[in-house]
Amino acid sequence: MTLFSEIDYKNIPKHVCIIMDGNGRWAKILGKKRTFGHQKGIEVVKKILEESLKLGIEYLTLFAFSKENWDRPTPEVKTIMKLLSKSVLKYKNTLIKNGVKLNTIGDLNDLPLESKNSIEQVKEITNKNQKITLTIALSYSSRWEIINSIKKIISDCQKNKFNIKNINEKTVNNYLCTNNLPYPDLLIRTGGEKRISNFLLWQLAYSELYFCNTNWPDFEKKDFHNAILEYQKRERRFGKIN
Repeated sequence: MTLFSEIDYKNIPKHVCIIMDGNGRWAKILGKKRTFGHQKGIEVVKKILEESLKLGIEYLTLFAFSKENWDRPTPEVKTIMKLLSKSVLKYKNTLIKNGVKLNTIGDLNDLPLESKNSIEQVKEITNKNQKITLTIALSYSSRWEIINSIKKIISDCQKNKFNIKNINEKTVNNYLCTNNLPYPDLLIRTGGEKRISNFLLWQLAYSELYFCNTNWPDFEKKDFHNAILEYQKRERRFGKIN
């Protein structure tokens, strides 16, 4: 019996988020450059997307590049940006064929023009696909996102678009990058670290968190199944009592 066969298809998380950690460490163990780990990580993204489609997951969000990552060595950043451009164009037809809608959160204006244009092109082409929404977090920081939303809310209040007394959770959510996404059900972080690293701080309020020691390039379908099975063992109460 495989782990896949043990999964309860009546309790599949609708929205899964992944912090894809450990590319550099994985490469270092092999005596390779960190960029080698990022290249391998792209292949894993393809596998996990395919598995998400099989499982019926509707939203898959991947933390690919943070605001803080711009402080990494310039050659590594340049390689990551080139990989992004090449990968979205390489798998463009695969996304279309499988009904994958490409979405992004973060500030694409920070990206090199080539990377930004490639991503925007594929987002436009896949915009009407409905089987699964693949969201890539690029130049993203949750604190940056929340600060921006506060500024926009204040601005719209000053323009009398709504009364400040009427601000509620829904209002705030509508001003976030993820306003077109449901709250995540499950967050997976690979690479052994047990923190959420400025990722979806508002959105993860009631998400189930799953941490594993496997570095992202070694993350296999069975590891993904393990995370789903662990999620299915948990009782989600959202602060209430069953």
